[in-house]
This record gives sequence, C-alpha cells and structure tokens, in this order.
Amino acid sequence: MKTYIGILFIALGIMLSSSCKKDEAVKQGNPVITPTSEFSAAHFGDSLQFQVDVSDTEVPLSTLKAQLFYSDEMVSETVIRTKTNGEYTGKIYVPFYANVPDGTATLKLVLQNTSLTISEKELEIPLTRPDFPFLTLVTATGEHRMDRVGLHEYAATKVFPFSVKGYIKAPKVGTSGNEMTFGWEDNAVAIGSTTEIPFSNSSSGTYAITFNTFSYQASPFIIAYAVNGTVMDRIDDNRFKVDVTVSQGQDITIDGIEDLSNWFIDPDYFSKDANGILTFLPISGKYRITANFTLKYFIVEAMSGSGLATLQPDGTGAIWIIGEGIGKPGIATNQVGWNTDNALCMAPIGNKKYQVTGVAGTTFKADNINFKFFHQKGWGGEYKHDNIKTTSDVIFIGNGTNGRDSGNLGITAGMSLEIGATYVLTVDVGAGNDKAVLTVTKK
Repeated sequence: MKTYIGILFIALGIMLSSSCKKDEAVKQGNPVITPTSEFSAAHFGDSLQFQVDVSDTEVPLSTLKAQLFYSDEMVSETVIRTKTNGEYTGKIYVPFYANVPDGTATLKLVLQNTSLTISEKELEIPLTRPDFPFLTLVTATGEHRMDRVGLHEYAATKVFPFSVKGYIKAPKVGTSGNEMTFGWEDNAVAIGSTTEIPFSNSSSGTYAITFNTFSYQASPFIIAYAVNGTVMDRIDDNRFKVDVTVSQGQDITIDGIEDLSNWFIDPDYFSKDANGILTFLPISGKYRITANFTLKYFIVEAMSGSGLATLQPDGTGAIWIIGEGIGKPGIATNQVGWNTDNALCMAPIGNKKYQVTGVAGTTFKADNINFKFFHQKGWGGEYKHDNIKTTSDVIFIGNGTNGRDSGNLGITAGMSLEIGATYVLTVDVGAGNDKAVLTVTKK
C-alpha cells in the first residue's frame, strides 16, 4: 500500500512540474513597447499615424495591435505583423460619429510575442471635431458650396427646385484628415455614404439646404404632399400614398406637387377643368391614392376597410385588370403585364359597373391585347369565357381555342383599335357576377 501511495505522489509531482513548465513557457520573453511619436491632439475623422519601437531579447515577436477606445468601447483597431525587433509605423482611423463631443480617447498598444506573452501601453489622445471651412453638396446637376453659418452648421442658400437629391462632401482638415461623405441610409444621414439625400421644400425658389456635422441633422425635408389636407405617407423616394374617403363629384385638392400640371390625370377617376381643378368621378367610398413621381401619375385603388377592395358576391367592391397590352399612363412606360403588383383597379362607376378608359396606341396596344379581369389584386377569382360575354366586334373574349386563354381579351383578327382614339371598356355585373357583360365604346 505504501508503495502504491508513493507512486501516486511521484506521478502528481511530475504533473505539477509539467504544468509549471508549461506556464513558464507561456510567459517566456519580455516584449517592450516604446512609442516614438507624440499625440498632442487629433480630430475625429483623422487617420492617425503612429510610430512604435518594439523589441524582445528572448522570444521572437508576433503582432502589434493599436486599439482606439472612446470611454470603454473599442472603436478602431490596426494589427501589424512584427517579425523582427525595430520601429514600426501604422495608421489607425479615428471614427467620426454623430453626437460625440470633444474629449479624450485612449490608444492602447498591445505587443505580443510568439509565446503569447503580452505587453501593453496606453496613451491618451485629446480629440476635437474638425472645423470644416465649408462643405459641398454634390447633385446630379453640379456642386453647391455650403458655407459655415455656425458651430458645426453649414448651409447652401440659393435658388433650388422644390426637390433636390445629393450627398454632402467634407474636405480634409489637417495633415491627418480625410475627405468625408454623408449620404442617405435607412432614412437618415450616414457617414461614408454617397447615396443621395432626398431634400425637399414646399416650393422652388430661394431657400437654404443645411447640415449639422455634429448631430447629422439636415434640412429641409418638407414632404408636404397631401390630398384634401391629408398628408401622404412615404413609400420610397419616388412614391407616396394616402388612404382617403371621397365623395363622387367632390373637388380634389393636391398640395406640394409643384409640377402638377405635367402629371397624367386618369380620366377614369378625375376630371380637370380649365383652372386645373380636379373632380372625383367614381362612386363615393374609400380609396388609396399613390403618387408615382417617376411616372407622374396618381394610381387610384378602391378600398374596403384597411385593405384593397375585392369583388363581393353582390357585385360591389372592385374588379382588377392583369395582363398585357394595357398600362397607365402608357404601355411604353408602365404596362401592367402579369405582375400582380401592377394590377389595375377599374373605376367603380355605380350600379355594379366598372370601367377603364384609354387611348389606342398609348394606354392600349392597338393590335394586340392579352389581359383579363380578376376579383382581386392578385391571383384567385377571375373571369373566364363562361361568365363574361361581349357583343364587341373589335375585342373578343378567349375561350381557350380561339387564340386566347379562357377569359383573356384579344383583338379580332384583321381588325385593330384606331390609333389615337379613346376607348372605354365597361364590365357590368348587375345581372350577377357570373353573368358579366363587357361593353367596348369608342369615344
């Protein structure tokens, strides 16, 4: 028994000795850091150059890390391979964040040798925000100088259109500074971006575009697009929408769109008099109006509650068009096609009738259409040849064997719509949803 216990103590001693040797191996060497550059001050946004003399007389070196801290948060790091003793030069970026006041940052230098022994040294660096002499607003039409008008505040005041898109460029300040850009990311101004900021004013003319380099606050963003006093919600830079309840025959007031006279006004939904006053034509109800600034077109869609309307069993609601050969304001720029997101809502004109109006060669293809009527904006209920009829001699309804799928419309062989003529297509479901009648009227 004594022999057995003795063997255990010997084994334990060997293990402890081995462990100590491993610990000693980990701690071998003596890395020494000697900074040879001074940091009296720096700016946020600088690429700060540093020089460090490093050595270890016992163990080869591995890496030198330069880590920059704002308070307790590491905001930047540079790693340098240190294969030999000597002087090394590197740069570390001093981030330019919003709402960070002047203060003192900590530069931590971490030297490590190949046995993982580490030596650290900390240096304090006073930081201030750069005082830019000016900024530059860069737009598609040119560059506009933004003068300093206050602490961190810059403005370009001149004649601008009501909508201006551009990014902001700040010049290099000091020997370690960098040129910086400010653009639009996630509906806010962000550093390092050149995505255009969507500035907008209530009207064109002389006004100031401003930017604060401390808070990143910019102006103006007066998206005052409104229908009958209800402000439209932004979908993206080019589309705004609003859900409104309107009455048949009610005048429609649209605010904030300066070039409204150049917009396409859908004749199914609005009339426009000589004074530019718009009047709502379909039956009273709730509608979604989407302003598409790319197409200069108001998309109007019937609603039920908080969603888009569908055709109801009693024939009320909405009928939608999906397919080829039709598009508003024109097939050249916005053909509906088979993308259900583009489905066109027919105007409900009362007595369970729905209509779409267009010009041959512009809204309708004159010699080739292939669209059909649906119960909703999307796939689902649809009109086929056994539940919709027409007496038109120029437009026929496909039955699956006559050149069109069941319910799809086509132009009769040897015929075409008259280029430039206006046509009104009306679907009447007064006799029942399964007994719809399509009427084609040339105006």
